[in-house]
Amino acid sequence: QVQLVESGGGLVEAGGSLRLSCAASGRTFSSYAMGWLRQAPGKEREFVAAIRWSGGSTYYADSVKGRAAISRDNAKNTVYLQINGLKPEDTAVYYCAATVSGILTVTVADYAYWGQGTQVTVSS
Repeated sequence: QVQLVESGGGLVEAGGSLRLSCAASGRTFSSYAMGWLRQAPGKEREFVAAIRWSGGSTYYADSVKGRAAISRDNAKNTVYLQINGLKPEDTAVYYCAATVSGILTVTVADYAYWGQGTQVTVSS
């Protein structure tokens, strides 16, 4: 079993920055890929960024490319998502998730484990 706990959300003005954290526990993760996904009110959950625990390869959605950076700290079993230049359209609940395949995937259904989510609100 894998447990994921997000933190770091909040209210920020447009143009500001946030760093979200995801603390992972339970099974070992070296073969996993970790992702950040988000869901805005009235919209479907969408992919934001992903990283492989092993090797650190990353992939980003076009909507955040150039503004976001996903990283991991293997010693702390923690994954981070830094987003700069926040826009009102970035407002959503952000979820940390894990896929056991180790493949960087944008498909929501590929993620087997989920955190409870953390709210990010960007004011204009």
